Amino acid sequence: MTSTSAQLAVVGAHLTGQPLNHQLTDRGGRLLRTTRTAPTYRLYALATEPPKPGLVRVAAGEGGAAIEVEVWELALAEFGAFVAAIPAPLGVGRVLLADGSDVAGFLCEPIALVSGAVDITGHGGWRAYLRDAAGPPT
Repeated sequence: MTSTSAQLAVVGAHLTGQPLNHQLTDRGGRLLRTTRTAPTYRLYALATEPPKPGLVRVAAGEGGAAIEVEVWELALAEFGAFVAAIPAPLGVGRVLLADGSDVAGFLCEPIALVSGAVDITGHGGWRAYLRDAAGPPT
């Protein structure tokens, strides 16, 4: 990261190969790495279109897990425009990564969890959830 760029952790529809990834690549975003969060998060499938997950940090002992994320780099001007366009119940805050560092990243407002959200933490990430939800090939 430079003084003219920012890092952003994405967890769902903005991951490589997912329907909103173009919002990063169209802004010149560059994938830095795939990693996991610290084991203090829960992941929920939200009732949104397109489908998206919500990442929520929890206190120690509340069943958190390490969740797969991608860390992207965006120029600061592009980062600001990207964040300004994020619809509720999602937002950007600080996400603690498995290596102890923290970066800006997608988080979910708790209100979304009472509106048909499904806890998918046990899958370990959005891609695994989508794979598991698809079931075996026919």
